[in-house]
This record gives sequence, C-alpha cells and structure tokens, in this order.
Amino acid sequence: MRFKLNTLIVLSIIIISCKSENRDEKELIKAVSYKNKGHELVSKMIEKVGDYKTLRNKKDVVYTYTYQTPDGKTDISTEKYIFDGELSYGKYEQHQRTLSDLQGTIEQGYDGKEFWLKHNGKILNDSIALKRVAFNRPTNFYWFTMFQKLMDKGVSYEYLGEETLNNTPYEIVKVSFNFGDANPTDIYQLYINKNTSLVDQFLFTVADFGAMETPNLMTLEYEDIDGMLFPTKRKYKKSTWEAAVSDAPWITVNWSNIKFNNGLKRTEFEK
Repeated sequence: MRFKLNTLIVLSIIIISCKSENRDEKELIKAVSYKNKGHELVSKMIEKVGDYKTLRNKKDVVYTYTYQTPDGKTDISTEKYIFDGELSYGKYEQHQRTLSDLQGTIEQGYDGKEFWLKHNGKILNDSIALKRVAFNRPTNFYWFTMFQKLMDKGVSYEYLGEETLNNTPYEIVKVSFNFGDANPTDIYQLYINKNTSLVDQFLFTVADFGAMETPNLMTLEYEDIDGMLFPTKRKYKKSTWEAAVSDAPWITVNWSNIKFNNGLKRTEFEK
C-alpha cells in the first residue's frame, strides 16, 4: 500500500511538471511573435550579432572612424558615444572630406539636445557647417548601432524572396521606416546569408540628400568584439536594385580600436 502511495505521488509530480513545462513552452512561443517572415529573419540576425539591450549594457564606446574616397580623400576621427540618449562626439584630426575648408582639428558633438561644432577649440556658429554636423552625428551613431535599431518601433519588414549570388544563398528583406514624419526616409534591402544568418551586404538610399532612386551597395566584414559581431570593415558604391554594381572604385569605411565601458561622462558631450 505504501509502495502504491509513493508511486502515485511520483507520478503526480511528473504530470504536474510536464504540464508546467508545456505551459512555459506555450508562453515562450506566444511571447515570440513576428509580424511576417522578414521580421523573423531580421530578429534572428540580431540574435546572432547581439541585440540593443546587450549593446546598452556596455554603456559607451570609443573607436577610430576612417572614411576614404577613391580619390584618396580621408577622414579620421575619434568617435565617442553614450548609448543612453544617443549622445555623440567626433574629433577629426584629418578631415579632407568633412568641412575640408577648416584647417586644423574640428570637434562635433550632440549632447542630447543640441548639435555643436568647434574649430581648433573655438565654438563655430556657422549655420551651413552646423547642418553638416546635424547629419554626421546621428548618421555615424546610427551606422554603428544599425542592426540593433532595426527592431525600433516604426520599422517595417517585407520579405522579397531568395537569391543566390556568387554561390551563396541569400534571403532578401526590404526594411523601411515610418516615424510619423512627412519627410522621405531611407530604404534598406538586406541580403541575409542563409548559412550564417548574417547580412553580407545591403542596398541603401540616402534620403537626406535626395538619393532615393539609385541605391548604394554596402558589403560587410565582421569582427567579434566583447561578445558581439560588428561590421568593422565596409565598402560601398552605386548599384541597381538588383545589386549590380559598376566598375567604379569603392568607398571604404572602417572602425578600429573599439573599446566599450570607458566611463564617459555626459558633460564630455557638452560644448
């Protein structure tokens, strides 16, 4: 009788445990809901490179940004960001492309409210130059956090199908944005490698300069830094929407010396 009673107790525990596990699995499945296949592919890609929560937990970043055009003009800046509030700072020791008429060191900043510019340590209030700062600061920050921010509210995803390029199978997702603004926004067409779940390349427009008809093609090489994957080596040039590029030379953009958790203070971003 005692054996039967103990057996019944064990069976009851197993049944209750199984029901609990099934309920947990159903709740987990319910919690992970995708808008469509494009959204699912982007979500899984971000799982691979690291999500925004993981990035925010690193507090801040300092790195070297190098931009070079085919004619040899080069920008080299020390970039600093605080992820909370998207604060951004860039110190350009070389700027043959950005505000090239200014000789010497320039500093650009965004403190969460205001864009500012310094030339050799002195504040500049030139409206045309400040427009360039208002483009550069959020653009540089966005490129660094682009994949993580593809999960922001207002982002739409459209699955365009599969395609094989250079013997590599890709799933293509069009990403567009709706932030309640009447101004046109950029379009991205991601080529997600079916074998790695990473974006090997993507097409993009530049709405701020009215370049919406003809996209650029960006190719990426990743580096594992502090447990996340970052596209530290990039190059781009004009393309078609079928990802066919010309024989023109590439523009290269590289990130190096990336360091997180530097203890940056918000006052460092004030002019």
